[in-house]
Amino acid sequence: MQTSTFLYFNDGRAEEAADYYVGIFPDAKILDRQRGIEGKVTTVTFELAGQRYITYNGELEFPLTPAISLYVDCETQQEVDTLWSALTLGGQEGPGGSLTDRFGVTWQIYPKALRQLLDDTEPAAAERILNAMHGMKKIELQGLIDARDR
Repeated sequence: MQTSTFLYFNDGRAEEAADYYVGIFPDAKILDRQRGIEGKVTTVTFELAGQRYITYNGELEFPLTPAISLYVDCETQQEVDTLWSALTLGGQEGPGGSLTDRFGVTWQIYPKALRQLLDDTEPAAAERILNAMHGMKKIELQGLIDARDR
């Protein structure tokens, strides 16, 4: 058994989105493209960091919503910066490490060090870190470290 994230597009951009995501994530790949009777792509299956995703071109009005987002744990600030830059291109920044890309998919982009930073600190410092994080758009790890050390 395998689970996958299924992204329903009602604007015909499923293939464009899959190709874009595969182009910005390292070690990503398209696994399959399915076409309908008219030859148009209906479904693209792809993989990002070992996780399988499926984009689908549907006709019903099922809008993408920020109630569900894709979460990315980044190893470094450089990874955060690179993904943030690519995913906000034509999209919109949100608060506290969230963004909505140009396809309407919401993402949470966080440095892995955030978890460690929160785990290894006292409650008052953790609160300062979280307050600082909620005041940011793109997460800046150094800003969180500075908040902890105040």
